[in-house]
Amino acid sequence: MTSWQHRKPVGDVHEQHVATALRHRGWTVQPCGQGTYPPTIQQALHRTRSALRQFPDFIAARGSELITIDAKDRMPSTQSDRYAISTATLNAGLLFTAAHAPTPLYYVFGDMKVLTPAEVLHYTQHALRHHSGAYHLIRTDRAHPFDQVFGSAITQAA
Repeated sequence: MTSWQHRKPVGDVHEQHVATALRHRGWTVQPCGQGTYPPTIQQALHRTRSALRQFPDFIAARGSELITIDAKDRMPSTQSDRYAISTATLNAGLLFTAAHAPTPLYYVFGDMKVLTPAEVLHYTQHALRHHSGAYHLIRTDRAHPFDQVFGSAITQAA
């Protein structure tokens, strides 16, 4: 895997893409998580194994619906028919989901497909694992289309 410094710009672009797509579907989106912290706190988090490192990127609401989003893009050199979710990210996602139920957490991938932490765990329980055990590899065809989960884009009347 590449370093955080190399992944961050790619992740930032993907996060903005996801936030914009949600807004076009009528969601109010608020950034949260480590990307909103001052640099000193971000640097301290990078030196820990705290689940706060994997806190969702966004909280969003539409009417009475409340959701959280963790935008997960992958570097162009890692294109395959699988998503790689780190075990640390999955464990933090499962803890977050349990602690904040019934508010769901969704992973939104670079191809704008969607899975929950529970789905990642379920689909990878007896599936191919990364040789190091540090990642869960899940087939991309298991993910849900963005519009199916968050609704279709709202068209503006002319």
